Amino acid sequence: MTNRIGNKDVAQQRSKSEKARIRAQNIASEAVKRAEARARYRNAVKGQPGQPAPGG
Repeated sequence: MTNRIGNKDVAQQRSKSEKARIRAQNIASEAVKRAEARARYRNAVKGQPGQPAPGG
């Protein structure tokens, strides 16, 4: 559920610049997650069961 101000969502009160900043933050954090996942599975052998160790 979204946070509310009176009967409106907080997101409705955000300015364009704030929305753009939040969107950029989200995209950046997703890029970090994707890079970590790529690094984790880069050296895995295809077709082998199980996942590589979390440490890399």
